[in-house]
Amino acid sequence: MKALVLNCTLKPSPELSNTEALARVVMDQLEKDGIAAEMVRLVDLDIKPGVKSDQGGGDEWPKVREKLANAEILIIATPTWMGQMSSVAKRALERLNALLYEVDDQGRSPAMGKVAGVVVTGNEDGAHHIVATVAQALIDVGFTVPGQAWTYWHLGPGPGPDYTETRQAHEYSDRVGRNCARNLAWAARALAGASAPAQES
Repeated sequence: MKALVLNCTLKPSPELSNTEALARVVMDQLEKDGIAAEMVRLVDLDIKPGVKSDQGGGDEWPKVREKLANAEILIIATPTWMGQMSSVAKRALERLNALLYEVDDQGRSPAMGKVAGVVVTGNEDGAHHIVATVAQALIDVGFTVPGQAWTYWHLGPGPGPDYTETRQAHEYSDRVGRNCARNLAWAARALAGASAPAQES
């Protein structure tokens, strides 16, 4: 099995990403559970705005879409800015909207049978709102989001140190992240080989 992590940081490589640091905790646990995990830092790619799987003109989302097709688990990892998910995460969700129209002959989205989770970082609050918003979008296009398939880290309210600048609250966020990975692996294996029901049009 494979997991794809979309790191929606605003920081281009090789700049240190707090979102990547927490997402790596989840990835490490997935790999311990026998699932190959790959991360893509979307800001390094030319991801065009739109709601199609290929917007043309040098759009690099099709490469991400291909990786998604080969993965059973998707994780959206985003920082918090102004209490919201990053603009990069929002764009990723908009591009995933295309899955609603790429159905098979029984009306099933390519996301059906796949599971998804959420990782959020930020030194101010908003994490629960982001988890809820991202999870709703993922469910909308057909992903299964298991219980407790998320983790977050923040030291709100107000600005403060980043995840990589302090050990404060890591014990909680890292433990929840490892459980997130276990729950995603469990759900992905439970769905493996099970066909989703045909959808009425």
